[in-house]
Amino acid sequence: MFLADLCIKRPVFATVLVMAVVVLGLFSYRDLGLDAFPRIEFPTVTITTTLEGATPEEIESQITKVVEEAVNTISGIDEMRSVTKEGISQVFVNFVLEKPVEVAANEVRDKVAGILAQFPPGTNPPLIEKLDPDATPVIALVVSGPRSPREITEIADKRIKRQLETVSGVGSLTFIGDRKREIQIELDADRLAAQNLSVEQVRQAIQQQNAEIPGGRITKGQREEGLRTLGRIERVEEFNRLIVADRSGAPLRVADIGRAVDATEEPRTLSRLDGQNAVSLLVRKQSGTNTVQVVDRVRARVAEIQKSLPPDVKVTLVRDLSRFIRRSMKEVQEHLILGGILASIVVFFFIRNLRAAVIAALAIPTSIIGTFTLMKYMGFTLNNQTMLGLSLSVGIVIDDAIVVLENIFRYMEEEGMGAMEAAREATREIGLAVMATTFSLVVIFLPVAFMSGIVGRFFNSFGLTAAFAILVSLFVSFTLTPSLSSRFLKVPARQGHAAGPAGSKQRGFYAAMDRGYD
Repeated sequence: MFLADLCIKRPVFATVLVMAVVVLGLFSYRDLGLDAFPRIEFPTVTITTTLEGATPEEIESQITKVVEEAVNTISGIDEMRSVTKEGISQVFVNFVLEKPVEVAANEVRDKVAGILAQFPPGTNPPLIEKLDPDATPVIALVVSGPRSPREITEIADKRIKRQLETVSGVGSLTFIGDRKREIQIELDADRLAAQNLSVEQVRQAIQQQNAEIPGGRITKGQREEGLRTLGRIERVEEFNRLIVADRSGAPLRVADIGRAVDATEEPRTLSRLDGQNAVSLLVRKQSGTNTVQVVDRVRARVAEIQKSLPPDVKVTLVRDLSRFIRRSMKEVQEHLILGGILASIVVFFFIRNLRAAVIAALAIPTSIIGTFTLMKYMGFTLNNQTMLGLSLSVGIVIDDAIVVLENIFRYMEEEGMGAMEAAREATREIGLAVMATTFSLVVIFLPVAFMSGIVGRFFNSFGLTAAFAILVSLFVSFTLTPSLSSRFLKVPARQGHAAGPAGSKQRGFYAAMDRGYD
């Protein structure tokens, strides 16, 4: 074995080689994300279309069916279903798992773009989204206090949400139970009927007069300036003076048929904490970021924000996904360390040589740390599946080192060779067998990584992580183990090597065994 011979002859080279693997693994470990489960993209695309004021029947016939007929021509669809509500149409398209989600989303966009002209007037552009597992909220905050819902919403929006949006890794924040300001026009039905007006006419008149419209450009010499018409209404009283129609040459204003009220929007969600009005903020992280790091940053920023809030307003953490992840990872890490310690104790129990046990035990952390580099290269995170693969590999990564070490031990004990010569000869003799054993284990785990279906998506990182750890252990057994054994392994001579017939019989027994193996 060229690599083993080189590491035995050049211990400094072997040390640098192994340390490079360890250092790369440590830096990769620092960059690995931490999540509960591996990131899996399901090829599911959602098409959401809205038409305000439309009935479910109208939405279904004029939007939902049109979208379904257009999207149904795309290849690879596994299931398609729709939900039609008042003013909203949602079509869910599930593709087969083998189809890339990006390709599926682009094909849906192309099909929907071709039917936009068939939608009823006033239909908002369809919103096409991919199903993102990372869209689940990672932390939930509740802003509460003895104030009105509108005041709490203003504080949560302007003094909390806007600051949390600047935190690295935060994707979006969603309100629950918020009551935003809304200018409402309360119309008198009898006055509307008397003036022969409809609610839609009033809405259009208000919308046209409460807008900012570009006014073109003015060119003067070498200067050019843009113009815009300032038509936004800034005070509630000004809504009452808006002209909505002309009756007998006299303007008909909003105040003649109703009144403008500075109120809050209609409640659609509710949030309370200990019986007090509250507003909940659901924080979602950016796709692919470290959940635990994002939560830690958000908690640190919330602690800073709380100092600047009024004393009667409190921000309470009610949901934290990182707690479950931390507990799970802590337990798995404890099992990983405990498994390594127990494996080392078992090796010492059978070999009865402290130095040999330490040399064999070093293969466990070296192989596990080296695996982090390959995990980083594959884009894996530290989750239940990858940690399961590492935990399962603890008892396997030491096998190659034990086999090589035991053969070196045998050469020193039975043949009376020196440590360096025994390491060279023993590694050369056992190298092919160690490689065959290692690759047979890799062949067992690789099919798990390439299983089909949803189960295969979850166990992909598990199988590859276990295979990576076993391959790194093969590298360690041909570099670190023989190099350390050639320098530090000391074996007391067997009594059978003493002069006399007993020694000859003992050596003859092992020689016969060797011939039998050959």
